[in-house]
Amino acid sequence: MGMSVTISAASAQDAEQILKLQYLCYQSEAELYGDYSIEPLTQSLDDLKAEIERGHALVARLGDEVIASVRGELDDTGTARIGKLIVHPRLRRHGLGGRLLDAIEEYFATDPSPAAKRFQLFTGHRSEGNLRLYRKKGYETVATHEVGPRLTMVTLEKAA
Repeated sequence: MGMSVTISAASAQDAEQILKLQYLCYQSEAELYGDYSIEPLTQSLDDLKAEIERGHALVARLGDEVIASVRGELDDTGTARIGKLIVHPRLRRHGLGGRLLDAIEEYFATDPSPAAKRFQLFTGHRSEGNLRLYRKKGYETVATHEVGPRLTMVTLEKAA
């Protein structure tokens, strides 16, 4: 009998597993853009713990192993800024990223008071898998920002 994936709120105790997974997952992004100094690869454990404490984070587990995660924060304008949606490379393309995105949107739409008015996230212009998922989930491009000669960040939003 196989194990099923469970999604739950992350805690500071999950931070080390999340950080290791984040480092693994962002290798492909760093390679895609030719930049291994991107923030997800240089973030410290203390910074990650602070990020979890400030906002809300979810993890997906297979048994005891953290295999996916997502984080977000609600700002003063009612925008839930969602970031660092990661899925272990061996488990991609099975709907887990979509499940996590749905779960964090549900949290920000119902749990905090006041609830989110909109959801916002961003990704690089060459990250086709990310863009495809976000558009499938109803996000639309609202801005682009050239970060450097090889990277343009695409900001996407949708109403809550």
